[in-house]
Amino acid sequence: MIGELLPILLLQGGYNTTIVCIGAAMLGAASGMAGSFALLRKRAMVSDAISHATLPGVCLGFIAALWFIGAGRSLPFILAGAALSAMAGVVLVDLVRRSDRLGEDSAIAVVLSTFYGLGMVLLSYIQTLPTAGQAGLEGMLLGATAGMLRFEAEMIAIAALVLLVVTILLFKELGLVCFDPEFARAGGWPVRLLDLLIMSLVTGVVVIGLKTVGLVLIVALLVIPPAAALYWSRRLAPMVFTAALIAAAGAYVGAAISASAPDLPTGPVIVLTLAALFVFSLLFAPKRGLVVAMIALVRHRMTIAERQGLLALATRRSVSQPLSRVLLLRRGWMDAAGNATTGGLSQARLVQRDQALWDRYLLDYPEDAFACREWSMRFIEEVLPGDLVAELDRRTVEASLRTGGV
Repeated sequence: MIGELLPILLLQGGYNTTIVCIGAAMLGAASGMAGSFALLRKRAMVSDAISHATLPGVCLGFIAALWFIGAGRSLPFILAGAALSAMAGVVLVDLVRRSDRLGEDSAIAVVLSTFYGLGMVLLSYIQTLPTAGQAGLEGMLLGATAGMLRFEAEMIAIAALVLLVVTILLFKELGLVCFDPEFARAGGWPVRLLDLLIMSLVTGVVVIGLKTVGLVLIVALLVIPPAAALYWSRRLAPMVFTAALIAAAGAYVGAAISASAPDLPTGPVIVLTLAALFVFSLLFAPKRGLVVAMIALVRHRMTIAERQGLLALATRRSVSQPLSRVLLLRRGWMDAAGNATTGGLSQARLVQRDQALWDRYLLDYPEDAFACREWSMRFIEEVLPGDLVAELDRRTVEASLRTGGV
C-alpha cells in the first residue's frame, strides 16, 4: 500500500487519480473556508441537517435522470437534486428556528430526521426498480472516488473553485456578520442575506462533496478543519486560511490513501486523516496546544518554586519545598546542607529586592498589577518601564526607612 501511495501523493498515480486528488483538495479548501464562517456564526451543526437533507434530492435526481435520459447515475442530475433538497432543508431549518416555541437544535433535529427518513424510503424504492446503477447511490453515503469519471472530478473541482472565489470576494462582509451582526445591521449590511449566503456556501460544499466524502461524513469536512485552525490562530484571516489548508491537506491525503487501497471508503479515510490533523493541532499548536500548555505550566511552577526558595534563603529560612531544593541545588545556589552559597546569597538578595518592588507596585497600582500577567514571575526591570521602576524603588526605600524609624 505504501509503495502505491507515494506515487499518488506525488501526482504520478495516473491522470484520473491525479484529477481526483486535486479535486478533493480543492473541495477541502472550499469546505475549510465555508465551515469557518459557519462555525464562527454558530451554524456548524446546521451543516449536519443540510447534509442529511440531500439524500431525498439524490434519490429524486436519480429517478429524474432515469426518466429523462434512461441512466440514473448521472452526476449533474444527482447534484442538482441534492442542491434543491439541501436548500429546502436550509429554508425549513430557518423557518422552524424562527418559530416562537422551537430553538435551532429542535429545527436541526426535525429537518435531519424527516429528510433522512424520506431519503431512505426513496432509496429503498429505487432498489426495487428494474434498472442498473442503484448500487452507485450507496457511494453517496460514505463517498467513493474509485469509480469517479474524469468529467465528474473536473466538475467537482470547478464547483469548489467557484465557492473559493465567492468566499474570498465576500471575506470582509462574512467576517463582519460572524463577529458583530448588530454592527453590520446598523451599518446597513443585509445580515439575513449574508447568513443565507453562508448557508448557501455550506450547501454548495455538501452537494459537491457527496461523491468524495458522502452525505453522512461531509459535516466533518466542514467542522474539523476550522476547529483545528482555532488552535493555531484566533485572528479571522489566518484562522480561515489555516482551516482551508488543513482541509485541503486532509482531503488530498485521504483521497490518495483511498485510491491506493480501493477497498477503503473515501469518506471515512478523509475524516480519519482530518481527525489526525486535529489531534496534532490539539497537542502541538505553538500557542494553544496541550503539550505547549503543559510545558508552560511546568516552567511556571519551576519559576515559582525557584523564587520561593531564593526568598527563603534571603530571610535565612530553611528551604522546605522539595522542588525548590532541587532547583537551587542544580543551579549551585545552595549546598547539600541547605545553606546558601555565595552566588546563591547574591541571587537571593536580587530576588528579595525585586519582590519588594513588585509588592510596592501591587500596593500603589493594584488595578495595573492585577492585570499584569507576569507579576512577580520575571524581574521587574524586564516588564515595567525604567522610570516607573525607579519611582517604585524610591518609594520602597522611603517606606523601609519609615518602618525602621518607627
